[in-house]
Amino acid sequence: MAQMIFVNLPVTDLPRSKAFYEAIGFRNEPKFSNENAAMMQLSDTIAVMLLTHAFYSTFTTRPIAPPHGTSQVLLCISCESPEAVDRITDAAKAAGGKVDASQEDQTKGGPMYGRDFEDPDGHQWAPMWMDPNFAEKGAHPTEQAAA
Repeated sequence: MAQMIFVNLPVTDLPRSKAFYEAIGFRNEPKFSNENAAMMQLSDTIAVMLLTHAFYSTFTTRPIAPPHGTSQVLLCISCESPEAVDRITDAAKAAGGKVDASQEDQTKGGPMYGRDFEDPDGHQWAPMWMDPNFAEKGAHPTEQAAA
């Protein structure tokens, strides 16, 4: 079995969050969803577990950080093209997410293209595309040539 990652996110309104993630292209997995949690598949190896605050609190004794106005994690997902970055970001906005316009010029014109958005609970996502030629060479091609 391939190694998987499960990103667990505390949410205040499970049906709203489930609808948001479906609107941006995630697929609900009913086998692992109930009134306390929803498993949302991004790929065969990446899933987001949306957990009500009460259920999330059964996994940790730490308080849930307030995601609005703070940053605890930036969830970066790769996209196959700049247009795919725009599609998921625009879908997030249409589904009630908040697009971070202050980041709009951050990656224009370079080897990477990305945008940022928040889900309705304030969790930050950063879809991005990387030019395949740049990805092949890496960020430090002079270091690789010297090796």
